[in-house]
Amino acid sequence: MPVNQTLSTFSDTAFQTAFVIYLLALVLSLVFYVKMQGVIDARRAREDIAHPEYVAVGAGTGTGDLTDRSIGDVNATDPLLTDEQYAAQEASADKFGGMTQALAWLGAVVHLMSVVLRGLATDRFPLGNMYEYISMICVLAVISAAIVIQRREWRSVWPWLLVPILVLLFFGGTSLYSNSAPVVPALQSYWLPVHVSTVSLGAAIGIVSGIASLLYLLRIWQPKGRERGFFGAVAKPLPSAKKLDALAYKSAIITLPVLGLGIVLGAIWAEASWGRFWGWDPKETASFISWVLYAAYLHARATAGWRDHKAAWINILALATMIFNLFFINLVVSGLHSYAGLN
Repeated sequence: MPVNQTLSTFSDTAFQTAFVIYLLALVLSLVFYVKMQGVIDARRAREDIAHPEYVAVGAGTGTGDLTDRSIGDVNATDPLLTDEQYAAQEASADKFGGMTQALAWLGAVVHLMSVVLRGLATDRFPLGNMYEYISMICVLAVISAAIVIQRREWRSVWPWLLVPILVLLFFGGTSLYSNSAPVVPALQSYWLPVHVSTVSLGAAIGIVSGIASLLYLLRIWQPKGRERGFFGAVAKPLPSAKKLDALAYKSAIITLPVLGLGIVLGAIWAEASWGRFWGWDPKETASFISWVLYAAYLHARATAGWRDHKAAWINILALATMIFNLFFINLVVSGLHSYAGLN
């Protein structure tokens, strides 16, 4: 069937529009991030003035109640905000946080339209090359994040999620872009949407989990209320280490079975196409290693003595292996899956 060039053009336009929307969302999320730093400093200043005994005890023993503020945050010469000024500052931050959330959803809708139009233009499921594959992973990652990031305290995570998404989209939309066309014969199978879409969903949720573990490591290095220096200022608006660890863990719980199901479906497709379920092809091997690492993370996370940063490092390694599989295995290593590269 010939490609519908009109729908293909609309798809490309929607992709570019979604990229711009995500970029605007990143800018707004950074404004929100900076404003939240000011809100936190103002709140800690007010609490230290209202309860000076906390600062005194903490300064003397190092064990004071510093859950939400740190000694040295407040300069004695800084004017204390009035209730109205503090409320206005907090409302301003909330406004930018709300706009970030709205733009993320808008970008996801436009991005999803790009994916659907690409499929309609080629009369096939839009997962036939690396450009389409990366686009699908990114839109699923944004949707997953938008579902998780509903409460105000989680909106400080948006910049950390949008930056890698924008990098992936830019690389996919430039260096890996492929014109709308029928897929190669090896991919002309009903297993394509079943297998690849499942793997895409697992990878998308895995991105959220891995980034949460990265932020968790930053948070335990810069505990809430005891931040110091440049990295302390960067970490200040983030949720607590416990909440970030819980997000990484719950996301990995979903990633493991979804990615495992995708591998099993791929094995069934391999048996139908190549006459064997498993052949230790480079992509099969890398995918299996990623799955094993996610299983190891969940096991370590539930094992005494491994629940701290050790387990988080395993989750980050799983994400790195998945990214290695996405780019190096697909584009560099020769194997039965080499057609998944540039067409």
